[in-house]
Amino acid sequence: MMASEAQRVLFVHVQKTGGQSIEHLLRRHVPDVRKVTGLPGAKHATYADALRAHPELTDHWSFGFVRNPWARLWSWYQMIERRKAAADRGNTWVATRIERNDFWAGVLEHCPDFESFVMDGTERFDRLRRPQLDYLRDGERRVDFIGRTETLSDDIARVGERLGFEPELDQRNAGGGGDFRAHFTPAMRQRVADLFETDLRAFGYAFD
Repeated sequence: MMASEAQRVLFVHVQKTGGQSIEHLLRRHVPDVRKVTGLPGAKHATYADALRAHPELTDHWSFGFVRNPWARLWSWYQMIERRKAAADRGNTWVATRIERNDFWAGVLEHCPDFESFVMDGTERFDRLRRPQLDYLRDGERRVDFIGRTETLSDDIARVGERLGFEPELDQRNAGGGGDFRAHFTPAMRQRVADLFETDLRAFGYAFD
């Protein structure tokens, strides 16, 4: 989560929605942008937690992004697998990051494949089953703008227009690795639909 006092803007970073690319963009174009500290969940804290801890952010223009829940879980699993592969190749920096990240280490210990990540990991790890909308609302109030990873370039252009810059977006960290649909069994598909019913209703996402 990042904020700027000069621009009076607050960015709520939902995991695996292109947020790292957006953070890089804000750092390039908003000189005083900073991490919002002291929040549970660190950079992936919720809008509600931010307003509770920092009431001065209440009048900031706020935004965040969401993603198709099935695609998001596939991307999340792939990211952790890439970290493991890098560590296995001898990348000590990545290996150390895995050791210090209880979530990554837990997934690698308990979820040997994508099916177990979806069926068991979503039971074991709270963050894997938390609706994206939960990050972007405080009661009935939502952030002012919710973009989508699927239309990231167009939606971040709207953010740039609001903040007075023309974005040049690096999307290397927003990708997904092929058609996510090929990696879901019917049971996995239904598991995600049940867990993220809130997001499906709020944003109109569907598997097909």
